[in-house]
Amino acid sequence: MNTRALTKRTIKNIVLLLILPVFFLYWITSRGGQSDGVFQSYSQVLSLLPGKTGVYIRAAFYRLATTGTSDEISIGFLTILSHRDTTISRGVYVGPQSNIGKCSIGENTLLGSGVHILSGNQQHDFSRVDCTIQEQPGIFKKIKIGQDCWLGNSSVILVDVADRSVIAAGSICVKTIDAPGSIFAGNPAKLIRNRLLAEQDHEKPLT
Repeated sequence: MNTRALTKRTIKNIVLLLILPVFFLYWITSRGGQSDGVFQSYSQVLSLLPGKTGVYIRAAFYRLATTGTSDEISIGFLTILSHRDTTISRGVYVGPQSNIGKCSIGENTLLGSGVHILSGNQQHDFSRVDCTIQEQPGIFKKIKIGQDCWLGNSSVILVDVADRSVIAAGSICVKTIDAPGSIFAGNPAKLIRNRLLAEQDHEKPLT
């Protein structure tokens, strides 16, 4: 481990120790980590912390409070996680002002600013007319985002996304992306090409 990596690891370990009282308070107030509402409240407060300090604190808290999350991550300013059943792997970058639902995000995946990962496409049922939509139960699914993906600014993801895929800025993905290396764009998002197929021409990356 080089000097820079060692220094970074040391800082993260110190921050992890400093955040323990906050985590224990969260654990108690959320009935042993069982309340998504309390978790979201802590996420909202932590999202307000600016700069590198905020990045380190958020990484430490989410490592402790969520399932299998690494502290080798960067979660941007004003980004909120809404479910404690969220897994963020090593090397993930999430841009500012994003909203991350119930999901797992693979290693080295990048999210631009304002990205929304919803907890599936069945969160709200509106089939009944004898009661309000608010009263009708929904289903929250843990969405899987693969490793080495790029989700462009303001994209909205409701489905699983395969490894090494690219989602263009502003796209809305409503159908599962199964093929690794897929490039999707539009509303609803459609396949543009596959970046892993050698026989296809190399086009400029979508940003």
